[in-house]
Amino acid sequence: MDALIVRHGLVIPEAELSVAFSRSGGPGGQNVNKVETRVEIRYALDRSEALAPAAKARLRALAANRITKEGELVIVSQRYRSQPRNLDDARELLRELILEALRPPPRPRRPTKPSRGSKERRLKEKALHSAKKQFRRAGGDD
Repeated sequence: MDALIVRHGLVIPEAELSVAFSRSGGPGGQNVNKVETRVEIRYALDRSEALAPAAKARLRALAANRITKEGELVIVSQRYRSQPRNLDDARELLRELILEALRPPPRPRRPTKPSRGSKERRLKEKALHSAKKQFRRAGGDD
């Protein structure tokens, strides 16, 4: 298998990836019992030197249920009936997961207080609403 190009300047070396094929479940008729179309890619996350430690930590948090005790990230694809399409699909899934981990986390929101003008507008609106209700309660002039 070739190295995985994540984006310009970031390539996961072939040595950090391993691929295994097995028989897939689901539709496919008799062919499903003969052909190994299911693809399993294992990415040696702990031993990887391609990613920065912060990106590794975010990837570990994003894909917590896909990481083995040995520190390998496992991506499985059996969406298609052909091995090459499933291999491409699994590689794309891994690429997207790594790209998501490379994105910096959003800055935490700092709570702000409402401005004086917004407070005054809110109170004025409440007073108008109250006056409208009072007018209705009094019977009004029809």
